[in-house]
Amino acid sequence: MSAPFRIAVMISGEGTGLQNLIDCIASGRLSGIEIALVISSRADAGGLARADRAGLTTRIIRPADFPDTDAFSTAIAEALDDAEIDLAVQAGWLCYWKLPEHWLGRVINIHPALLPKYGGKGFYGRRVHEAVIAAGDQQSGATVHWVDNEYDHGEIIAQQKCAVKAGDTCDMLAERVRALEFDLLPTAIAGIAAGVICQKGK
Repeated sequence: MSAPFRIAVMISGEGTGLQNLIDCIASGRLSGIEIALVISSRADAGGLARADRAGLTTRIIRPADFPDTDAFSTAIAEALDDAEIDLAVQAGWLCYWKLPEHWLGRVINIHPALLPKYGGKGFYGRRVHEAVIAAGDQQSGATVHWVDNEYDHGEIIAQQKCAVKAGDTCDMLAERVRALEFDLLPTAIAGIAAGVICQKGK
């Protein structure tokens, strides 16, 4: 029997994306995938309780605990290395970190918009959906992309689209996009684990 494909899930908030991955593994949708580590950038992140309930190993790595971005980034990379992670998954992770060379092409992010639109510093969560509605766009969606050392900049792996409907509130659009994220992210992870989506440096 082959070894499981080990992922780390990186969170900053309630961890709904983490819970979705936990559920996908439990249901068999993500066969052969193991969440070997959960990294939170906040000690009070709701996702930590979800991880605890699932019996997952957690680490709290907060930017405020380090003198600069380099030290923060080193701590993250060392945690991933120590846990022998195959792929790091940013699911609601809101902190910038500099990826060392050996982690480029081994970190993915889920973003609640159709990149390259509505990406970059400051575009996260409700801010994204508010901007989409304010611009009068007729479509939004979700994007999974490789992470590099620029905000929301790395190569796009996959996208799914949904309509922006007349009268949509931020919460209504967010719910529709979240449903896409819950389908798109596990699909991308499964593709990477299976080698269908090529992992750089592997």
